[in-house]
Amino acid sequence: MSKVRIGIIGGGAAGMMAAIAAARQGAEVTVLEANSRLGKKILSTGNGKCNLGNLKLNVSEYYCREPERLEAFLKQFNTDDVISFFQGIGVILKEKNGYLYPASEQAAVVQDALRYELRALLVREITDCRIQSVKRNSKTGEIQVSGSGQSFIFDKVILACGGKAAPGTGSDGSGFELAGQLGHSLTPLVPALVQLKCREDYLRSVAGVRADAQISVYSSGECVAEERGELQLTDYGLSGIPIFQLSRTVNYILTEQKEVEVLVNFLPDYSPGAYEQMCQSRELLLQGERTVEEFFTGMLHKKLMTLFIRLSGLRLGDKIQTVDPRLVKRVYKLCREWRLHVNGSNSYENAQVCAGGVPLAEVTDRLESQKTPGVYFAGEILDVDGRCGGYNLHWAWCSGYLAAMAAVGER
Repeated sequence: MSKVRIGIIGGGAAGMMAAIAAARQGAEVTVLEANSRLGKKILSTGNGKCNLGNLKLNVSEYYCREPERLEAFLKQFNTDDVISFFQGIGVILKEKNGYLYPASEQAAVVQDALRYELRALLVREITDCRIQSVKRNSKTGEIQVSGSGQSFIFDKVILACGGKAAPGTGSDGSGFELAGQLGHSLTPLVPALVQLKCREDYLRSVAGVRADAQISVYSSGECVAEERGELQLTDYGLSGIPIFQLSRTVNYILTEQKEVEVLVNFLPDYSPGAYEQMCQSRELLLQGERTVEEFFTGMLHKKLMTLFIRLSGLRLGDKIQTVDPRLVKRVYKLCREWRLHVNGSNSYENAQVCAGGVPLAEVTDRLESQKTPGVYFAGEILDVDGRCGGYNLHWAWCSGYLAAMAAVGER
């Protein structure tokens, strides 16, 4: 019997996994990649260390309009499967707080190990090839793939083109255009795991400050999301892991033309009562002849306290005993209730992930297109995105593997 011919459009994490899985089942596999080299986006994951999975895998770490179906996919290729796969291609792993990394903490090692396995399996790699059309012959069932002056015929095709995040690595949204040619719709797209921009121009005075904080997102007077972690202040807004986790929610609210406010609490371990008591004790101990600057020293980062003093209408050199007590309370309040107005986020260029995509409702339980038989989907092109922590790469490995096994008829 002749080998099944499988074309994989996109040589990122999902595409490379799909190629390896299909080739191991005896398929004749061709990977079509727009970049000059496969796996370019892998190099930027985990700040260059490649957080490739998480021991605490759970569907609750993902955003998806069909969580039950997503959970079923995740159960078919779980964290143990990821560990086994990478150990099988020679990558030694290490774990930090549940996060999985290569022991070398080099994303390039993961990229190389995947590339070497593709070579060992004789997978055909065609780079600098940007695909512009995918068409199925209704009579023969064969699928014609064309682009960059070349044309290919396959029995099955896996779309693993990524989303729109980090377009410089190849995820430029072209996969969504191909999905549209095949009859698919898209859920709305927004940048996710990305920095937020704020309206307040005084943020430049605290740029570079990092601090543990509780961040709450408000819209229409209601708290819609909360995260805690290290907040990073920039000249234009907010960054850091908790902001990345919230950015998806914020961007979808902004697409509805609604206002978004962020409330920052820099002392989240204090209950309101305990904080009030601490402030009262501080006033008893530190009055004397201190200036406002001296009085507030020791609470938070000096840049933050200087800003909060100024926003409260106080001056650094004023004697603390002579100022209006209401303004002192205003400083205290800002330490736990600093309100900022979010008016956007950085672009897809800075985003780690693109939220939205081809709905799971338009693929079968084998990740096969319900619009065009013989075409499968894997990775970020689908409407599945995860939180920070290796979850998005896990989805790439999981969906790439499952799509490949389905395409070769092993599922």
